[in-house]
Amino acid sequence: MIHLASRVPDPAVRRLTATLYGYAFLSDLVLLYPLYVVFFADTGLSVGQISSLFVIWSAAGILFEVPSGAWADVVSRRLLLCIAPLVTAAGFALWVLLPSYPAFAIGFLLWGAGGALVSGALEALVWTELDRLGAVGRYARVLGRARTAGVLGVVVSGVLAGPVLAVGGYPAVGAASVLACLLATIVAARFPAHRPPADAPVDVSVQAGVPVPASGHDPTAAVRPVAAAMPGDREPDGSPADDEGDLGWWDTLRAGVTQVRTRPPVRSAVLLVAVVAADWGALDEYAPLLALDTGVRAEVVPLLLLLLWAGVTVGGLLAGVGERLGRRGYAALLGLVGVGLAGGALTGRPAGFVLLALGFGAAQLATVLADARLQARITGNSRATVTSLAGMATDLLIIGTYAGYGLLATVVGNAVAFAVTAGPYLVLGLVVLTRRRPTVVPASSTAAAAHGPR
Repeated sequence: MIHLASRVPDPAVRRLTATLYGYAFLSDLVLLYPLYVVFFADTGLSVGQISSLFVIWSAAGILFEVPSGAWADVVSRRLLLCIAPLVTAAGFALWVLLPSYPAFAIGFLLWGAGGALVSGALEALVWTELDRLGAVGRYARVLGRARTAGVLGVVVSGVLAGPVLAVGGYPAVGAASVLACLLATIVAARFPAHRPPADAPVDVSVQAGVPVPASGHDPTAAVRPVAAAMPGDREPDGSPADDEGDLGWWDTLRAGVTQVRTRPPVRSAVLLVAVVAADWGALDEYAPLLALDTGVRAEVVPLLLLLLWAGVTVGGLLAGVGERLGRRGYAALLGLVGVGLAGGALTGRPAGFVLLALGFGAAQLATVLADARLQARITGNSRATVTSLAGMATDLLIIGTYAGYGLLATVVGNAVAFAVTAGPYLVLGLVVLTRRRPTVVPASSTAAAAHGPR
């Protein structure tokens, strides 16, 4: 008998993706983005004080990341996505109403908390909902387009920030930023709020380490080539992963940590997300300095940065194509990131930003594919918690990258520091290319009997 409910309800998928893209765009449509460093300097802060604010921002993300992820696995993820922009808006409002170092520090704490509420919860909600609709194979493409929508929000912010500042000063820029956050909350209310069943058994003994539900339907077939392309191990016995059931906050947090600690496929996926996302996420902050070092005037710098964001946009849109990459293809993609970033920086010319744009675009694509691999390997009801652990690891590596870049740039300059910092992508590409694929261990007879032939 045909089970009609298994057909993908396209209107539901379209509603989900439209809400996601609108939320991503509005969340990054913050006119303070291109101006907050200038704002701090105009308030009288020194470079050292501004740097300390960045450390506070990163530390806030680390502090709130995992607890908020566990919270997202216990309460409504939609609720957290509604609250997050309000928390961020409170920080922006504090900046423009009471411009001072303490207010900026508290604002960064709120901004970090708002970002942590979204991190993990958003990816888990999208994956769970696409799985419910039988369309989880679209996850990488959907996530890539959502990242692109966020980039477009940043680009529009850069275009509007100058005129708004000229008309109304920093209060107007702050008000526009708060308004965008409020609109993001309104859009977030349109997200669905379904939860996966607590007792759904999962078999993780399939190829590429991608879990397949006991029903025999493999919703992640579209992301298998990506998963197979990256290093990782299988469950040692091919048996179904333990199900956490309906747990409270603390037990959910422990279950997520335990899954990362005891399951090599999940642990390797978490580490891959952190390593791929951290380097280019940190280098992005130094791109303006690199542009100035090429000899262009200050007013030309935003144009060069727009070139980089164009590359990031294209990278996000190519996620559907990137899903078909095998191990060698993904390794080549990581090599392209390293060569593009290092080569573009070492040219010392504005034309080098074309190579940088290529590197940033490849990095965006590699990050989306790594996240898709992670989501495919998570089992049980701690999805947001595990995703937040990847976010926390990323933040830790970013802080280390900031410190290392600062020391290198002081000695050898921005171009060499930028190139050296991009080096790990070449190393990671070699690891992906040369690491032997683990031997597939057949499922136990008990598991085979429970799930039937594949």
